[in-house]
Amino acid sequence: MNLAVIGTGYVGLVTGVTLAEIGHSVVCVDIDEQKISHLQQGQVPIFEPGLAELMQKNVQAGRLAFTASMEEGMQQADVIYIAVGTPEREDGSADLRAVKAVAKEIAELAVRDALVVVKSTVPVGTNDELQQILDNYKLAGVTLEVASNPEFLREGSALEDAFGGDRIIIGAQNERAVQLLTAINAAFQIPIWTTDVRSAEMIKYASNAFLATKISFINEMATICERIDVDVEQVAIGMGLDTRIGPAFLKAGIGYGGSCFPKDTKALMKIAGNVAYDFELLNSVIHVNNRQQEKLVSIVRERLSDMRGKKIAVLGVAFKPNTDDVRESPAIPIVNALLAFGVDITLYDPVATNQARSIWGNTVHYTNRLQEALVNAQVAMIVTEWDSIKYMDLSLFELMQEPIIVDGRNCFSLSEMEARQYEYYSIGRKVIKPAPIMIEGR
Repeated sequence: MNLAVIGTGYVGLVTGVTLAEIGHSVVCVDIDEQKISHLQQGQVPIFEPGLAELMQKNVQAGRLAFTASMEEGMQQADVIYIAVGTPEREDGSADLRAVKAVAKEIAELAVRDALVVVKSTVPVGTNDELQQILDNYKLAGVTLEVASNPEFLREGSALEDAFGGDRIIIGAQNERAVQLLTAINAAFQIPIWTTDVRSAEMIKYASNAFLATKISFINEMATICERIDVDVEQVAIGMGLDTRIGPAFLKAGIGYGGSCFPKDTKALMKIAGNVAYDFELLNSVIHVNNRQQEKLVSIVRERLSDMRGKKIAVLGVAFKPNTDDVRESPAIPIVNALLAFGVDITLYDPVATNQARSIWGNTVHYTNRLQEALVNAQVAMIVTEWDSIKYMDLSLFELMQEPIIVDGRNCFSLSEMEARQYEYYSIGRKVIKPAPIMIEGR
């Protein structure tokens, strides 16, 4: 089938590549001519494992192309996907200007009937507004219909989710649209749930809000566990064995970040507020997450007392492993707080160094070598659980002045830290401190 995908950000690019991989002819469109030029040359603007190779494969096979011309991209399309950004506005609501602008342009340029599928995360009722825009601006005799097909891609695992996800949600106004989208997605061999458009819009927000709630819940439990000598990881395992709860998203740490959870939880709060409902539970989830990100700095402040001039290695800048995305990363408030205390910071991240430079410029040091970050550091703060950190040679900590490790992701076992006599602080677990050196005769 001939498909167009408008927007080549994270969602749009992954959507276009994976639809091409299952056999469709896809044209990806973006107004950023430089980005399109790079894509045409086989250069992927984001870090996502396996995406570049899959993109190049489908370009070479003739199933995938890129253009900066909306008219060219839509020319043969039976289905047009909208996958542009809906960033957070100052009041927490979703900024829908790009989505609406694209809908208007589609209507003005379409010369044939098409199904317009919204991949972008949008508040309930947006698809109704987009249908109105299409109806108002379309050419006489052209039928344009809106459907909702929200994405559930985890950054760092996008291809795994695209080809092996839990479900595909289709929200449509009639059976014809349902059948068309079902046929398009059939080759993914993933269960398809069909519903009305407004329910499909809400499913995305509700899903992300619930997962964020699990994260904040286990982090609250971690705080209690720390105070009563209980290991939160053991608690999480015991909870997760209950099939009604499950183990996913019960990993204590310094909270969630990225382009989805922070934005979508605030947007859902705004949706609730617009109908005069105080979503107290979700408000607490957001509050807990914001507070959790302060935890590592509080540990360091208490341990060092005077932080000015101290050398600290911050390990991890991306909001999660296997991505270079730093949007809403816990590293941002952590580094900003450390800088306010006059700390000398070296940031380590295997792929997100350039993104970090765009935030902090020359105020910190950067490296993509773990050893370099640790040399002569007084404290190592683990912010992102990259494999290069989780499976590192622990003797590298001895490059520090004295191993003091503040682990926001619980990367290491307490027994191995105790065996090495490292001073080790983690989340929801006991503190490990080296035994005092006994001097003979005293």
